[in-house]
Amino acid sequence: MADDSIFLGASRKPDNTYQQAESLLLKFGNRHGLITGATGTGKTVTLQVLAEGFSKAGVPVFCADIKGDLSGIGAKGEEKDFLVKRAADVKLDPYELGASPVIFWDIFGEQGHPIRATISEMGPLLLSRLMNLTEAQEGVLNIAFKIADEEGLLLLDMKDLQALLVNIAERAEEISARYGNVTKPSVGAIQRSLLVLEQQGGTKFFGEPALKIADIMRTGTDGRGLVSVLTADKLMMNPRLYSTFLLWLLSELFEELPEVGDPDKPRLVFFFDEAHLLFNEAPKALLTRVEQVVRLIRSKGVGVFFISQNPLDVPETVLAQLGNRLQHALRAYTPREQNAVKAAADTFRANPDFNTFEAITNLATGEALVSTLADKGVPSVVQRTLIRPPAGRIGPLTSDERQTLINASPVAGLYDEMVDRESAYELLQKKAEQMKTEAEAKQAGEADSTSGWSLPDILGGGKSGPRGGQPRGRQTVAEAAMKSVVRSVGSSLGRALVRGILGSLSRR
Repeated sequence: MADDSIFLGASRKPDNTYQQAESLLLKFGNRHGLITGATGTGKTVTLQVLAEGFSKAGVPVFCADIKGDLSGIGAKGEEKDFLVKRAADVKLDPYELGASPVIFWDIFGEQGHPIRATISEMGPLLLSRLMNLTEAQEGVLNIAFKIADEEGLLLLDMKDLQALLVNIAERAEEISARYGNVTKPSVGAIQRSLLVLEQQGGTKFFGEPALKIADIMRTGTDGRGLVSVLTADKLMMNPRLYSTFLLWLLSELFEELPEVGDPDKPRLVFFFDEAHLLFNEAPKALLTRVEQVVRLIRSKGVGVFFISQNPLDVPETVLAQLGNRLQHALRAYTPREQNAVKAAADTFRANPDFNTFEAITNLATGEALVSTLADKGVPSVVQRTLIRPPAGRIGPLTSDERQTLINASPVAGLYDEMVDRESAYELLQKKAEQMKTEAEAKQAGEADSTSGWSLPDILGGGKSGPRGGQPRGRQTVAEAAMKSVVRSVGSSLGRALVRGILGSLSRR
């Protein structure tokens, strides 16, 4: 084991004896990676080994715990016979067991610290995907965000967006003249989608305090990177929310982090489990943006590892950017499965000692075909590798163990209570009340003017016309000045709000 790499395991000779140690160089950790394989072949343990390795090297990690068993990374492992034998087979001496520093997160706030984003930060593109809107409805949502930016309306939670949509429906004719057709049926369809999202737990996710990127990029006092584990067993019941949230988080990292080039080790490694959920039914425009983020985020010092059962789950344009690959066993019973195995085999640099296609179908649990970037950034020859045993527990934590870690977390208390400050909902309510008061006052004034006696207008101020003061429909100097100020403030707010590559609001 070396300070500049993560020990993955040991490659095997054709006779299944030890060949050499296989490692992933830290300086190429931001060149992204792919972990694939059928269910039960060892992908989760491989993810755990990588997360532990990056953490030990001082690199923070973010990953999702789909089944609950990844939580064991926060507890010391046990010296079980098969693990000790695996350590001996890969010549891991000494085999040291230990827990990794962990922060548990949970969108629903049940098995970890609450994790939130604001509506404005999510942006119209990702929200449209989350709510499965049509192209016309997405256009209306984009107009809604445009108006919010122009008029300085903060969209923090779901009631803010709901209030804005009501306001837009009331102003549909005016807004259509400025931005294109906005129909009440389209607004209503978006409102119904919001209701469904609310019932799926959206009210717990959208709001403040929103997640600060710095809190998933922490290192401990011992120099190890903290492993942020997103509890996702319940979240996976809404796959679109899961994938959209992770994509939003990835875009936030891209927008907020400065350029660092190619550092000696990544600033953060992001594991995207069940990656097929990100790309399934995604519109072409979104796929193009994802490809851009994956390609460009490398220079921010962030490495992204996609995890899925089938390499065909990841589009070729994204697949081409994944330099570090760990392929567990795949089955080839159907034509589609055979195509998947062939596609996986073709992406590796061939090894003359074995047939890659056949090897993929014959790998045992805990084995993987491994190809990482070598010294000059060139993919290494693929090796049949026995993955090393993890230092942490294989299996989930108990509820008490998890709660103990949550209580001792460095972010304990920072996100527990939701904050509801003045935003679009409150501002639009005040505006509606003010308009109602003005309308009532105007009606009362008109009623007074049509009854009783009135004094003659000696100075002519009550008349309309050239000599009688201001004609009806024209502004006074004071009114014009006030409206100019309002427009100036509104336009400056609009210029100050900058949206990033995925339409999320930049916090810079």
